[in-house]
Amino acid sequence: MSQNAFSVSMGGSARPVESPAGAWRTLPLDGHFDLVYEDATGVWSNRSLSARELKLGPGRTLLGGIDGRRGGYRGFRVDRIRRLTDAATGERIETGILDRLLKRAEAQRRADALRIRRRTRARDPGAKPTL
Repeated sequence: MSQNAFSVSMGGSARPVESPAGAWRTLPLDGHFDLVYEDATGVWSNRSLSARELKLGPGRTLLGGIDGRRGGYRGFRVDRIRRLTDAATGERIETGILDRLLKRAEAQRRADALRIRRRTRARDPGAKPTL
């Protein structure tokens, strides 16, 4: 199966997909966001997105997920997102959007790794902790 910029991993891994230099890199990202998005022609629209991943590629970054307006999987160029509102917290971001998304993806990765370690220790209490 070939993978494109929005292929969804079947393994459910919480790790970024390793890619050769110059290729796309995927960071899992969960959340629900309301976007004000400017398309390629300069038209602004409001979108509701159930985010799945952040795609980092040569020259652009895409926020991918299920677009509530169109009912399908879409990718939105982060540089064209004019405002991002986190539906869970109500936090509204108009500048530094990429930095916030990267920070959130990293926090989610760490939380997932910690949850996996705790689950593993719970299954095997005699196992020595690894660093």
